[in-house]
Amino acid sequence: MAKKGQTLMAFITVSGNPTEQETEKITSLWQTSLMNNHINVERYPIGQDRVIFMFKDGSQAWEAKDFLVEQERMEVFSIENKEYYGKHSSKKNKGKKDEL
Repeated sequence: MAKKGQTLMAFITVSGNPTEQETEKITSLWQTSLMNNHINVERYPIGQDRVIFMFKDGSQAWEAKDFLVEQERMEVFSIENKEYYGKHSSKKNKGKKDEL
């Protein structure tokens, strides 16, 4: 988790089968909220319901993850080959290994 100073990408999936415009609006709000909390993140749409969040300082990605998994429309936050399901995710209990 010590990725200070390294660029790190996270893949974000928005729940509820959104349109590209909905995904744009929702993830833009999340990006603004993170930036207001001094987390520098760039956002790149990669599909109808997916975006990449790129963190210039990778150590901030885990703080962002903690915020994002609490958001209502967050389906999955994927970083370094590990998936974190949103609190309201429909996939939350499907095939998820419990962390100790």
